[in-house]
Amino acid sequence: MARNVASLPFVYKHVALMPDVHLGKGALVGSVLATHDAIIPAAVGVDVGCGMGAMQMPFGADQLDGRLKKIRQDIEAMIPVGFNDNKEVEKAVYNWQGWNHFKELHRGVQHLETKALKQMGSLGGGNHFIELCVDTQNQVWLMLHSGSRNIGNMLAQNHIKTARELARLARTQLPDPDLAYFVAGTSEFADYWRDLQWAQDYARFNRQVMMDRFKQIVEKHVAGGKPTKPLLVVNCHHNYAEKEMHYDREVYVTRKGAVRARTEDYGIIPGSMGAKSYIVKGKGNAESYCSCSHGAGRLMSRSAAKRQFDVDDVIRQTDGIECRKDAGVIDEIPAAYKPIETVMQNQADLVEIVATLRQLVCVKG
Repeated sequence: MARNVASLPFVYKHVALMPDVHLGKGALVGSVLATHDAIIPAAVGVDVGCGMGAMQMPFGADQLDGRLKKIRQDIEAMIPVGFNDNKEVEKAVYNWQGWNHFKELHRGVQHLETKALKQMGSLGGGNHFIELCVDTQNQVWLMLHSGSRNIGNMLAQNHIKTARELARLARTQLPDPDLAYFVAGTSEFADYWRDLQWAQDYARFNRQVMMDRFKQIVEKHVAGGKPTKPLLVVNCHHNYAEKEMHYDREVYVTRKGAVRARTEDYGIIPGSMGAKSYIVKGKGNAESYCSCSHGAGRLMSRSAAKRQFDVDDVIRQTDGIECRKDAGVIDEIPAAYKPIETVMQNQADLVEIVATLRQLVCVKG
């Protein structure tokens, strides 16, 4: 699959693979590719702008004693998960500047404005999650994983369909149909790039809205509802594309399951539910296009995990964590993922570890 991508004439230099790399659609999850004058919509994927948010709070772990179950219940009550959306739209969401450009987006999503409005500030399903963590210094952290929800998915699907149709009409020979691409300077490229940036902004703000609610929940239980100032805030994509300079040339960089890791960048690398997670700072490794892994990476498919494990395994592997322990999360069991410690050892040249976290509460999508 990596060779297929690298064989395309517009791929710049090389394809970089992260230590959590695994199978994906078109391109490997955990890969970074730089391109000149072209972009592959399916390589970016359909969960546009998917990424992580984290916040270091000025609280100690002892201040959470006896409060974990109620914090989890409040998270589940205030932040919709799965296919659910918000019943009421808050002022901050209405005021997001991105709505001013909604009418410019692909005509195939114009009927979704109300849905997109109500989903802003919701988690989604799959491997998306909200976690309350503590680090090795017993400092409290808030962490979550989410993307651009249904609107990002539908924008991507519309453009992927267009790219495939263009390849068919032009009789373009591709090693994989999912590597259909747009050429810079065409209207199709311009339309996709516009919608991609919009969806990435939506995803980033979506995480911010949820993080603000999460922060208020924890402050309610720990600080009597008094607002506090976080010690560090991180909000980073790991499924996206941007224009960047690499090897003295401006190129389009697509990170499919990878985090930007320039020397000034903070990143978040979560382990599986029940494993360690890491706050990192980039080392600016040029060969990786200044990137690092976005997590542990799956060791087995969701269906394989469901065949191999049961609820008792979930209970055993998530011992000590306030979370769901039912058949609905078997596919997210820690054993379905690669050991995060090994992944971190394999990217010591890409990032330095700032904080090591362990989960106390986990709410799955």
